[in-house]
Amino acid sequence: MRSRYAAFVLDDAAYVLASWHPQTRPASVEPDAQLRWTGLDVLESSGGGMFDAEGVVEFRAHYRDGGRPGEMRERSRFVRHDGQWVYWGPILTDGTLANI
Repeated sequence: MRSRYAAFVLDDAAYVLASWHPQTRPASVEPDAQLRWTGLDVLESSGGGMFDAEGVVEFRAHYRDGGRPGEMRERSRFVRHDGQWVYWGPILTDGTLANI
Protein backbone atom coordinates (compact mmCIF):
# COMPACT_ATOMS: atom_id res chain seq x y z
CA MET A 1 0.00 0.00 0.00
CA ARG A 2 2.67 2.49 0.99
CA SER A 3 4.77 1.77 -2.10
CA ARG A 4 1.75 2.37 -4.36
CA TYR A 5 1.05 5.64 -2.55
CA ALA A 6 4.68 6.69 -3.09
CA ALA A 7 4.35 5.81 -6.78
CA PHE A 8 1.29 8.08 -7.04
CA VAL A 9 3.21 10.87 -5.28
CA LEU A 10 6.07 10.49 -7.77
CA ASP A 11 3.75 10.05 -10.81
CA ASP A 12 5.40 6.66 -11.39
CA ALA A 13 2.70 5.18 -13.63
CA ALA A 14 4.86 2.16 -14.51
CA TYR A 15 5.04 1.07 -10.85
CA VAL A 16 1.35 1.76 -10.25
CA LEU A 17 0.48 -0.51 -13.19
CA ALA A 18 3.06 -3.18 -12.29
CA SER A 19 1.64 -3.41 -8.75
CA TRP A 20 -1.93 -3.85 -10.03
CA HIS A 21 -3.37 -7.34 -10.65
CA PRO A 22 -3.47 -8.08 -14.40
CA GLN A 23 -7.18 -9.02 -14.25
CA THR A 24 -8.23 -5.63 -12.88
CA ARG A 25 -5.44 -3.36 -14.14
CA PRO A 26 -6.44 -0.54 -16.52
CA ALA A 27 -4.55 -0.09 -19.77
CA SER A 28 -2.99 3.11 -18.48
CA VAL A 29 -3.05 5.67 -15.69
CA GLU A 30 -2.66 9.36 -16.36
CA PRO A 31 -1.19 11.72 -13.76
CA ASP A 32 -3.16 14.86 -12.97
CA ALA A 33 -0.87 17.91 -13.04
CA GLN A 34 -3.15 19.78 -10.59
CA LEU A 35 -3.20 16.96 -8.00
CA ARG A 36 -0.50 16.65 -5.33
CA TRP A 37 -0.64 13.86 -2.76
CA THR A 38 0.32 15.19 0.68
CA GLY A 39 -0.11 12.36 3.18
CA LEU A 40 -1.25 8.82 3.86
CA ASP A 41 -2.98 7.41 6.93
CA VAL A 42 -3.36 3.63 7.11
CA LEU A 43 -6.51 3.24 9.20
CA GLU A 44 -6.83 -0.54 9.38
CA SER A 45 -5.42 -3.68 7.84
CA SER A 46 -6.20 -7.37 7.97
CA GLY A 47 -4.56 -10.37 6.39
CA GLY A 48 -1.52 -9.77 4.28
CA GLY A 49 0.79 -11.90 6.40
CA MET A 50 3.50 -14.25 5.26
CA PHE A 51 1.10 -17.18 4.84
CA ASP A 52 -1.94 -15.22 3.61
CA ALA A 53 -3.16 -15.11 0.02
CA GLU A 54 -4.95 -11.79 0.41
CA GLY A 55 -5.30 -8.80 2.65
CA VAL A 56 -7.33 -5.64 3.10
CA VAL A 57 -6.07 -2.14 3.83
CA GLU A 58 -8.26 0.82 4.70
CA PHE A 59 -6.55 4.15 4.14
CA ARG A 60 -7.08 7.86 3.85
CA ALA A 61 -4.89 9.74 1.36
CA HIS A 62 -4.64 13.51 1.58
CA TYR A 63 -4.13 15.68 -1.46
CA ARG A 64 -4.26 19.20 -2.83
CA ASP A 65 -6.16 19.68 -6.07
CA GLY A 66 -5.54 23.05 -7.66
CA GLY A 67 -4.40 24.26 -4.26
CA ARG A 68 -7.52 23.07 -2.40
CA PRO A 69 -7.16 20.28 0.18
CA GLY A 70 -9.08 17.03 -0.07
CA GLU A 71 -8.92 13.39 0.91
CA MET A 72 -9.67 10.02 -0.59
CA ARG A 73 -10.69 7.09 1.58
CA GLU A 74 -10.74 3.48 0.41
CA ARG A 75 -10.79 -0.12 1.60
CA SER A 76 -8.52 -1.94 -0.83
CA ARG A 77 -8.08 -5.64 -1.51
CA PHE A 78 -4.57 -6.93 -2.17
CA VAL A 79 -3.77 -10.47 -3.36
CA ARG A 80 -0.64 -12.49 -4.03
CA HIS A 81 0.14 -12.90 -7.69
CA ASP A 82 3.28 -14.67 -8.85
CA GLY A 83 4.66 -14.36 -5.31
CA GLN A 84 4.12 -10.58 -5.09
CA TRP A 85 1.45 -8.51 -3.37
CA VAL A 86 -0.65 -6.64 -5.92
CA TYR A 87 -3.66 -4.35 -5.75
CA TRP A 88 -6.91 -6.04 -6.78
CA GLY A 89 -9.30 -3.16 -6.30
CA PRO A 90 -11.60 -1.30 -3.92
CA ILE A 91 -14.11 -2.91 -1.61
CA LEU A 92 -17.42 -1.07 -1.92
CA THR A 93 -19.16 0.39 1.12
CA ASP A 94 -21.61 -2.54 1.22
CA GLY A 95 -18.66 -4.95 1.53
CA THR A 96 -18.69 -6.29 -2.04
CA LEU A 97 -15.73 -6.09 -4.39
CA ALA A 98 -15.97 -3.63 -7.24
CA ASN A 99 -16.27 -5.15 -10.71
CA ILE A 100 -13.40 -3.53 -12.48
